[in-house]
Amino acid sequence: FKFTPGTKGKIDPADIPDEKTVVFGIRPCDAKSLVILDHVFKGDYEDPYYLTKRENTVLVGLSCTQPEVNCFCTSFDGGPASAEHVDILLTDIGDKYYVEVKSDKGKQLTKTMDKLLKPATENDEKKKKEVEKKATDIITRSTKTDDIVDKLDKIFDNPFWKNIAIKCLGCGTCTYLCPTCHCFDIQDETTIKTGARVRVWDSCMCPEYTLQASGYNPRPERMNRVRNRVYHKYNYYPKNYDIIACVGCGRCIDNCPVNIDIIDVVTKAKEVKA
Repeated sequence: FKFTPGTKGKIDPADIPDEKTVVFGIRPCDAKSLVILDHVFKGDYEDPYYLTKRENTVLVGLSCTQPEVNCFCTSFDGGPASAEHVDILLTDIGDKYYVEVKSDKGKQLTKTMDKLLKPATENDEKKKKEVEKKATDIITRSTKTDDIVDKLDKIFDNPFWKNIAIKCLGCGTCTYLCPTCHCFDIQDETTIKTGARVRVWDSCMCPEYTLQASGYNPRPERMNRVRNRVYHKYNYYPKNYDIIACVGCGRCIDNCPVNIDIIDVVTKAKEVKA
């Protein structure tokens, strides 16, 4: 909300933007991340800002024809050409794009470009399947998560987490690049004439994130925060929403400056003796 001094405490609610948006070129894993986030922002306390933007956004997906080396989306029932969570999916088949319309939003958008679209031929469909198979075969990394929730329940206090966290810098890169991380903070911003309470991007890897007004911090050590990040993805979230909060994009692996690898962490965690 916003407020202005001299208005006897009058508070003006923040505007909820209602403009229509097209996200063009979103990858299948990122589209799935929005479905994961829906559980939070459509939950017991609905977020009108998120929900309005979600409803007014059309997702035009782009298949991955050359997945990165650390992609492991297939570990979570995803794939480089998955059209499950987009409104339209485009797949580059060489001299053209194969277009799949997956929702009413997608149909409405394609009506504006009828002159650019032609019916797909059998050869087009064949090329699309070949591209999808080739891309899927490129993905060689994976992790099995069938029993990870129960396993993590048993090793919360295990020294394993200290060994994982010892080289972590606490930079938060993994959280800022993760499409399912959604930590935020509420701050009051003031100027001479106006003030506002705003929501700002935050990270659970920052020590201030859990710092309370009393000075107490339930996660004072970096080990606590590293462990929490893994548990949030692979334990807390599936317990609450029956879905793992990881889509296998591999960005946290690619960009970690000290090479902490979430695939290795999960794999080794399953091998720890409880």
